[in-house]
Amino acid sequence: MLILAPMQGLTELMFRKVYHTCFPGALDLAISPFLSLTHGNLADAWKKIDDVLPEANQDSIPVIPQILGKEPVEFVELANRLHEIGYTEVNWNIGCPMRRVTAKHRGSGILPYPDEVRSILDYIMPRLRPALSVKMRLGLHSPDEIFNLIPILNDYPLLNITIHPRTGKQQYSGQVDLDTFEQTLPLLKHQVIYNGDLCTVADYRRLRQRFPKIQHYMIGRGILYDPLLPLKIKNNHPADLKATLLFVTALADAINQLPIREESRMRKTKEYWCLVRRSLPITEQQATAVLRAQTPSETNAKLRAILASI
Repeated sequence: MLILAPMQGLTELMFRKVYHTCFPGALDLAISPFLSLTHGNLADAWKKIDDVLPEANQDSIPVIPQILGKEPVEFVELANRLHEIGYTEVNWNIGCPMRRVTAKHRGSGILPYPDEVRSILDYIMPRLRPALSVKMRLGLHSPDEIFNLIPILNDYPLLNITIHPRTGKQQYSGQVDLDTFEQTLPLLKHQVIYNGDLCTVADYRRLRQRFPKIQHYMIGRGILYDPLLPLKIKNNHPADLKATLLFVTALADAINQLPIREESRMRKTKEYWCLVRRSLPITEQQATAVLRAQTPSETNAKLRAILASI
């Protein structure tokens, strides 16, 4: 199974719908960008519910809502509301590396505090209606922090655990720590999903060879660099410049329909373009022309000009 990783500002509903339309079946599942319980404010989390409303996600990649927070009462209330609208699983984010999050013992900021993790799970597990899965890192400061958490996680009927083998302090820099990740596998009782630096078919093959028992993989930035990556992994799909450009153009069209300011739409379109351009065999002049566009219509015209040239 190939799963789309949750990336704030990048893999929301709009992206998932466009991707599913362009490449149906390429991804089996998605984890939504987190619904935040910051300061225990359930109302703020519910404001983002549009991203995971079942009726809005019908023509999209099947999605599991993710919750970020350490407030057990509000966590249960939000998770059970999600269950009421049809979700049988929610995912707890204890892996987010953003400093403003970790400073408050949220995301990977809670990993050095196993007693807090146990206290939260003790409260929420008997009260949750949906099943619970977890997405985490090896630790906040040290990869060894996970070894204090494993006995705690093993005590609860979690659906699965996704591990990104970095620390929170690393953010997305440095190498993934596959040695420590490998040490966790025989210790964990739950199904483990791998996430981190899966950007090419060669990456996938190396991981599959080293970890043959891992059946499910989560793809994050790799799909933004190369939207065809899941198809290449599953079906040996060849590189296809036209298909990639059609996807980027469809994404730009969808962004232009968002109810946000034009400058924000331009910024979002160019953010995706900066990520995907690295996989495209186009000239620097063509790539730069898109970035220099001043309006959404000009951006789309530049994208379509590249399409017409292939």
